[in-house]
This record gives sequence, C-alpha cells and structure tokens, in this order.
Amino acid sequence: MATLQDFKTQEKSWWCPGCGDFGVLAALEKALVEVGADPSTTAIIAGIGCSGKIGNYINSYNLHVTHGRTLPSAMGVKLANRDLTVLAVGGDGDAYAIGMGHFMHALRRNVNITYIVMDNHVYGLTKGQTSPTSEIGFHTKTSPDGSIDTPVHPLMLAVAGGATYVAQGFSSWQPQLTHLIVEGIKHPGFAMINVISPCVTYNRVNTYEWYKKTLVNLDEDPSYRPTSRAIALARLEETDELVTGLIYQEPSVPYEDQIPGFSKQPIVNQNWHVDAALWNQILEHFE
Repeated sequence: MATLQDFKTQEKSWWCPGCGDFGVLAALEKALVEVGADPSTTAIIAGIGCSGKIGNYINSYNLHVTHGRTLPSAMGVKLANRDLTVLAVGGDGDAYAIGMGHFMHALRRNVNITYIVMDNHVYGLTKGQTSPTSEIGFHTKTSPDGSIDTPVHPLMLAVAGGATYVAQGFSSWQPQLTHLIVEGIKHPGFAMINVISPCVTYNRVNTYEWYKKTLVNLDEDPSYRPTSRAIALARLEETDELVTGLIYQEPSVPYEDQIPGFSKQPIVNQNWHVDAALWNQILEHFE
C-alpha cells in the first residue's frame, strides 16, 4: 500500500509562505493514502493559476492544461481509462470564470471524477485582481474603488445544477478536509469540493482568522441532513455559503456506467479492428 512519502515529489514549491494551498496539498495526499490509491493509477488534472502547480508536488500522472479546460480534460482521461483515480484541481478563476461553462455541464453529466477547487477570492498568480468569488466592495489594484460585480455562488450553483456530491472544506481544518476528499473520491459520480484556501499576499480581508470566526461547520450540526437539495440551498443562502462540511449527496450512477456497451477496459487495451476497405471508402468520400 502506498504511503504519504510515495505521493511526494522532489519539486520545490513556489507558493507564498502561509498559502492555503499547502493545506490542500497535505489533505489531498492524506486522502489518497487513506483510500488506498496508488501513484501509478492516480491522475491529477490541474488548471492555470497558483493552484495549478499542485500536480507537480504529487507523484502521479499529471496533466497541466490550459485555463478553464480542467474538467473536460479530466473527464476525457477518466472515460479513456476507468481504472484511474482522476482528480481535477483548479482555482476559483479557472473554475468559475473561463471554466464556468464546463463546470455546469460536468455537474449534470456526472462522470466519476473528484473536483477540488482552491478558492481564495482573488487572482493570486497575476498579482491580485478580483476573481469570480470576490465580494462586492473588494479593493484591488484593478478595482481601487471596490468591486461592483455580484460574486458567483459556486456551492448553490453545484447543488441546483445537479451535482450528486457537494462539500466545502477549509485548508486549515485538516481532518475534516481530508475526510471530505476521501468521501468525494469514494463517491460514484462527480464530486465537487470547494476549498477555502486563503491568499496571504493579495487578500487581506478573507484571512485565516476571519474564516475561523465566521465559518459554520455543518458536520457538527445534528439537525442538518445533506440529502435534500431544497434544504441545502436554503442553508447556503442563509449563511452566504460560509460553511464547511458535506452539503449535499445523493445516490449516484456515474455517466460512464449508463452508456450502453461502453467497455470498462482502458482504450489502450482494447482490440480495435478497422475494415480497410470501409476506411478507404470513407477517405474517398471526403477527398
């Protein structure tokens, strides 16, 4: 069985000291060990941004894709080789700006992958502009008078959009975050885990201290049941999504298990037979 050390690489991180992404990396490594994953059958598909470097620090297959294309790439990898544990990883810009169209369709398609979004409410890689999750009034170099854009609410979008597993963690709360990732990997279908990952360089509003005082832990609320979309949406609205824990989950059959005749065998191991005469006929048709 793989250990934590097996999932580590020699690559030195260039994240800022104190960045929340270190906590996400630690929780992800612990989760992979806990579910019994193996580096040789694990694939990390990472987007653009500070978060996109995470694949360099995990010993596994690593595909670093263009901005916003994390989800279609991850779904393609999973459909090509269903034996792989596939995790898509990105930031709030990658996920909820240029990648928003893919995000909404991934929710309803329900391919068996785990999506981890590191949300810091700011574009850290490009020096601190507002991101889709920045609050109204957020001051940056490009919004010196405060942002006037209504922020995206990714958790409500995920629940309303048909996701079968929705959770939110906090990079500082390792046991809970690790557990949420473990359960997301085990979930048979699309699992979306938004992770509050503070940026210590460009976001001096949404700090570790602020979140620790503000967040509501749903896992500690015995009255909350994450089995109703309506209840989940109501709780997210009343808390402005400032929660951690499992928000919603339902029984699920992954997309790939619903396609008639879709082989469970990886494409590379399938025996493909192409009729040469038919192939030449097709080519002639398009000449």
